[in-house]
Amino acid sequence: MGVRGWLTRRQMGFVLPHEHVMVDFVGADQIGPGRYHAEEVFQLALPKLLAIKQKGGNTFIDCTPNYIGRDVALLQRLAQATGLNIITNTGYYGAAGQKFLPPQVFTETAEQLAARWVREWEEGIDGTGIRPGFMKIGADDGPLTEAQQKTVRAAALAHRQTGLTIGMHCGKGVAQEALQIIQGLGVAPSAYIWIHAQNEPRRELHLAAARSGAWVEFDGMHPAYQAIDAQEQHLNFLLDMKREKLLHRALISQDSGWYNVGEAQGGKFAGYTDLFDHFLPLLRQNGFSQKELDRLFIQQPFQAFAVRKRLS
Repeated sequence: MGVRGWLTRRQMGFVLPHEHVMVDFVGADQIGPGRYHAEEVFQLALPKLLAIKQKGGNTFIDCTPNYIGRDVALLQRLAQATGLNIITNTGYYGAAGQKFLPPQVFTETAEQLAARWVREWEEGIDGTGIRPGFMKIGADDGPLTEAQQKTVRAAALAHRQTGLTIGMHCGKGVAQEALQIIQGLGVAPSAYIWIHAQNEPRRELHLAAARSGAWVEFDGMHPAYQAIDAQEQHLNFLLDMKREKLLHRALISQDSGWYNVGEAQGGKFAGYTDLFDHFLPLLRQNGFSQKELDRLFIQQPFQAFAVRKRLS
């Protein structure tokens, strides 16, 4: 589900499954639309998104959650102007010391939180009619706090009603804990994306999650992360998955962008073409076939973000 409606496999095409147009790190207690000028963001983001199209990309999955700068009307306008498919999300993000969690997370039940996210799916976000294409939650290094556990439960409950995939930003040691919670609520691992798996150095955990049927996403190639070293690291992770015959459970992206609200001209707004210019050639040089690349960037993202109930 994109910001302009349903997408077929053919329309989805080449997918960047984890990127950002805009973020606002001020915190849930201070965030609001008056903190930025949407027109300025639009003008700065437009050429960077057009460059994706010029490189052969088709779909941009925007992973900025509610209360960190999600602006679905802006995303829809950018999708219309560029011809890109853009997908947005519902859910609450519990990482970064929980500063982006709204007050209701601490007072409502998991069922009540899930109902909020289901409502965004059924009715659209903030009166726009724009529907989310997945859920985005998050947590710091484990163990999960009570509030983080609640958002995981809420995501599982919402998936059972909507079929939306659960994408979770994971610190060290929490991906497996969250996976156990959603499985305990009858949701299959294939409905779960382990976001930022590259931050977990224990390869056996990547492999275990993949063997369970979960999606393991390596998505840390933003230029600010010293792109060359990051690309080598991501290459090694994918080679590891390939050796273990688990490449079919991997996703790959950059976590790039973004307009940073509160900084002049959005700060250091990086582009999205490093993957095309440097990482794809690196994969080819290291033995990845075109068939494998098509699976990584076309078939698997479509499967991962398909809206369908995956129950165990």
